[in-house]
Amino acid sequence: MNFFIDEYRDQMLEKLLLVKDSEIRISMLEQSFSAVDKGIHAGGAFSSTIPLVALYYGGIIDVDVENPTNPNQDIFILSKGHSVAAMASVYADIGYIDQKMLQNSRCLESKLNGHPGPILPGVHISTGPLGQGPSVASGFALKGKEDPGFNVYCMVGDGELQEGQPWEAFQSAYSYRLDNLCLLVDANNGQLDNTNRLLTDSGDVGDKLEGFGWNVIHADGTSYQSVLSALNEFREKHVSGCPTAIICHSVKGFGGFSEMVNKHKITVTEKWVNQEIALQKDRYETRKNAVTSFLDDILASDLPEEEKEDLELLARSFPSQIFGAAKKKSGASVVKKAKPRAKALVYNKKDLPTIEKGKSYALTNVAADTMAVFAQDRRTVALDSDLASTSGLTVGVARVDISRALNVGIAEAHMMSMAEAFAAMGDNVWSSTFCPFFDWRVLRRIAVGQQERLEAIEEKGGWLAKGHGLDMTFLATAANLDTQTNGATHMGNDDNLLFDCIGHLKIIDTCCPRQLMAAMEWIAKGDKGLVYLRVMRGAATAIYDESYTFEYGKGTVLYPLKGAKAVIISSGHGVIEAMQVADTLSKENIQISVVDMPSVDEELLLSLYDSGVPMIFAEQNNGFIYNRFTKLLFKERENISTKKMASVNTLDPNGRPQYIHSGVYDELTGAFGLDEKSLVKTVKGLL
Repeated sequence: MNFFIDEYRDQMLEKLLLVKDSEIRISMLEQSFSAVDKGIHAGGAFSSTIPLVALYYGGIIDVDVENPTNPNQDIFILSKGHSVAAMASVYADIGYIDQKMLQNSRCLESKLNGHPGPILPGVHISTGPLGQGPSVASGFALKGKEDPGFNVYCMVGDGELQEGQPWEAFQSAYSYRLDNLCLLVDANNGQLDNTNRLLTDSGDVGDKLEGFGWNVIHADGTSYQSVLSALNEFREKHVSGCPTAIICHSVKGFGGFSEMVNKHKITVTEKWVNQEIALQKDRYETRKNAVTSFLDDILASDLPEEEKEDLELLARSFPSQIFGAAKKKSGASVVKKAKPRAKALVYNKKDLPTIEKGKSYALTNVAADTMAVFAQDRRTVALDSDLASTSGLTVGVARVDISRALNVGIAEAHMMSMAEAFAAMGDNVWSSTFCPFFDWRVLRRIAVGQQERLEAIEEKGGWLAKGHGLDMTFLATAANLDTQTNGATHMGNDDNLLFDCIGHLKIIDTCCPRQLMAAMEWIAKGDKGLVYLRVMRGAATAIYDESYTFEYGKGTVLYPLKGAKAVIISSGHGVIEAMQVADTLSKENIQISVVDMPSVDEELLLSLYDSGVPMIFAEQNNGFIYNRFTKLLFKERENISTKKMASVNTLDPNGRPQYIHSGVYDELTGAFGLDEKSLVKTVKGLL
């Protein structure tokens, strides 16, 4: 008898899902017509509807809609961000967002953008740039392996898999045995420029994923029974050690009537959308009648009364019983504001390494020793990409807890995206590679997500609270000329100027072991956001004593300004050269001031300019501080004079960026006029 009861229940659920399917499609169409551009990425949104509805209404995903930041609940990542209309309609229906938000979307005042991001409750990361979702999902899944644990679902498009980064994630997911990760592939066999086929034939995606060690389930993406069966197979029968991929075979625009829906993106007209909605509503009524008829047959059958009542409850109260409570009839969001997070790491400061002024220390060892102390707090996580011997991050954390010291191999973009997942869960996350190897595309997407998080925190009634921003440090090794003989591809002379265009990124360029540790302590206080921390390679002499503390946006005057004939402003390794210049010129009774500026100190720069003292910007990069200073000067001062300024950096003689040939440090500083002898000549020339 139980077999027949289960069969009745499965049939009832499928019929109810079809009703919900119609509601979501009608909602998408209404959403598109009210959008500021009257548009919708129809093809992918419609083909993704069945997997989304099955996931959220089929009793699969375990989420707390009222409290989406509570840990240990399942997480969903929409990697194919173009399908935001489908996700938004589902999220408005179950209570993440207000139904009113579906109106006038994509306009400047709307929080519902062309792609999803954390401004929306229940959306943990920003997506849109394709191929990055599986990497972030892998990070969440690693976090989800902790007790009591949770599952992670990530939806991608088959066209999206032409990107390279997903395959980095697929390797990693099996290596880390992420059997709580489920990849939903919307295999609609089309993309933007050709909606009827993929532009590059990658063969059987399932076969390739199996080759990476994944458990692969093929499902008919046009059938609720098939997709739901596959999802239940993942949820109930995890293949030990294997992530699961469900290949949902479908076509673009499935579930729509007009051929218009098959296109990648369409602009709807009133006539067309009314026609499509009318047909969808007819289908909706048919499906509702099918539920009623099926229920009548059940109630007239000889099933036990208890089972009849159970099936009737399913039909009458669907989908409220899936989420525990019915959504408010007003259509308002049911999400409660998150509880604030305390972000400061808790550790014993007495355990931090001792660094004496004037002594030389390997920067890698300083980072490792400091991270080992930070790791006393379980919220400390480090990720490397086969350069742990250069950064010291995972080496240090591994002394305490190897599960929080992750080396993802040579996959920097994947590493950065994985790190974001840990930060979204409240961890203080550190990731590292050489300066030029950080991925702009990934960093930009992370920064977009950080901005939306900050907006949600500041917004009255927003779902996030203080402490829910991302705490991510990108430890950029071999900064400035420190790569030396590795040459142009590895030299970090342009990274800080490039990344200065990334919103919400704090750039710090450290000059000595003590300053590095002080900057790390500052980061450990929490709520510092996205930090790009540039460090020297190898050993360096400490120029600060133990009283030094780091403050972002503040420079340090190392040699007195009073009576100085000129001031040299630098950061990183260049500070050491500047100090040598000051010592040399002092023997000739020429007093020079030196300013160490690890992060741009606008107040100090303007004060130096107003004092009239000649300013020499000596930077072993393309002139990061000088570039910021000139912008500041034109913003804040009139009648500007540059007669008492000089900038020595790695730009070519015409002031254009260039890449740097291999050479030892003394050769490189000499070639660019950044060695002691050349800088002495520059100072005298300016004087």
